[in-house]
Amino acid sequence: MERADEASTEPADTADPVVRTPFGAVRGRYERGIAVFRGIPFAAPPFGPHRFRPPVPPEPWGGVRDAGAFGPTPPKPPYSEAFARYLSDPVVAGDDCLNLNVWTPAPDPGARLPVMVWIHGGALTRGSSAVPVYDGSSFARDGIVLVSFNYRLGVEGYGLFPDAPPNPGLRDQLAALEWVHDAVAAFGGDPDRVTVFGESAGAISIGALLASPRARGLFHRAVLQSGPPESMERDKVRRLVRRMATRLKVPATAAAFAEVDRTLLAETQAEVGRRAAPILGGPAFGIVVDGDLVPHDPLQALLDGAARDVPLLLGWTSEEHRLWLVPAGLTEHIDRLGTVALAGAMARCHCGPEVPRGYRTAHPGAPASELVGQMVTDHLLRYPLHRLAGSRTGGDRAASYVYEFAWRSRLPGLGACHALELGFVFDSAEVPESAKLAGPDAPRELAREMHTAWVRFARDGDPGWPVWDDTHPVRVFGGEGDPVVYGPRDAEMALWEAASTRPEPVPASPGAGTGALLRGGPPLSAVRRLRRPGPTFRQ
Repeated sequence: MERADEASTEPADTADPVVRTPFGAVRGRYERGIAVFRGIPFAAPPFGPHRFRPPVPPEPWGGVRDAGAFGPTPPKPPYSEAFARYLSDPVVAGDDCLNLNVWTPAPDPGARLPVMVWIHGGALTRGSSAVPVYDGSSFARDGIVLVSFNYRLGVEGYGLFPDAPPNPGLRDQLAALEWVHDAVAAFGGDPDRVTVFGESAGAISIGALLASPRARGLFHRAVLQSGPPESMERDKVRRLVRRMATRLKVPATAAAFAEVDRTLLAETQAEVGRRAAPILGGPAFGIVVDGDLVPHDPLQALLDGAARDVPLLLGWTSEEHRLWLVPAGLTEHIDRLGTVALAGAMARCHCGPEVPRGYRTAHPGAPASELVGQMVTDHLLRYPLHRLAGSRTGGDRAASYVYEFAWRSRLPGLGACHALELGFVFDSAEVPESAKLAGPDAPRELAREMHTAWVRFARDGDPGWPVWDDTHPVRVFGGEGDPVVYGPRDAEMALWEAASTRPEPVPASPGAGTGALLRGGPPLSAVRRLRRPGPTFRQ
């Protein structure tokens, strides 16, 4: 650690920690014995000539830069009123939004502590590192240097244009990891023991980084929470950009969009993207194969052996879909549609009638909303992660560990929904922003169990339960039975495995009645009736 009087002529404040980064010295704060640094730039502001371009290093600064408060957050639309009841997304104004935060118990180059780097979720359109649930104090308390960062969102980070490189938001993440590699030792971290972890869109991002040759060596373990490796169809991204361009009355180019006020751009994005929820399959922003940072589809690359030496911890919640459906009031709507809703799920999941029949058998008496929710969750999320774990059981593959979070929110209808585990992983379940999703009096012991497992994985590579093998062990957090269950979702996964080997079903004619829905493909009207504005999958 370098003191302030060694970095500048300013008087030293002995109560505050000061560390030198590659671009200048920063002064943090001690909070309950933890040194905390917030808002450290890792790249230049992504505006002006840098808008829609890959990140570039920040301008170095002289003296000591104050790092006592979160830095600006990237442009983004707010959550709707329905979702803001459950999810917090603070806004900090300013241009310097490519910044990061560090929590460390020992800001000393000799400490060489394990490092964890958090990549937040939010459908690649919302979220930031300033969300209070992501406070890194508990990790630092337990001997981890915790780093979190911002990256560009929505059209600013994942728009696809003919005159700009794809995936600038993912390139921001790569730049942040390069900063960690170069700078974290000064904060007490070991750059050779870095674990990346993320939830939803953060986990999807990690899947792409795992498969990217350019990220090789920047991290050594990875945690994917409720998000599979995937790439978005380029045409879906282009369609959303074209819709924005039409509404803005500008060409669908980066040069034209760069002339649009960032607030107006975010508002327009929210307007045209209301139906972009992956549960509906409409156009959306996502990571695309670009031949450079993402040379191939991430899931396929990982199944083929990319990052085979990186240990993985991956999993999901028991009722992911309830966050997609409950706030928007879709549960009752789907239950009313019944068989028609199941037909829509068949269309969304590109499967035949044997899949919903199998779910009816596996979940007897379940309402249509539960069957549809579990089908879409398994198709989009669990089955890809299941395949990934299964591909890594060979002798030259690093260990994989699988978990399921089963504790149910105390708020009506949410159950064990998407994102509910975050307050438990960070051991921040007592903060008000965590209680917005979990309800009052979340079990502290469960938070300690889950948080400790993540710490163990980062420190030792073993979270504390059996490695994934042919018996399919799953550590269930907050369940009612044994903590380790073998093959709890094998029946559903077998349905998708069988469906993946069959030709895609041919849809029935638009005039087909509901009596034909589970004998052949769904009518187009079934899909249209489900297309109400809804939540995004990648929280």
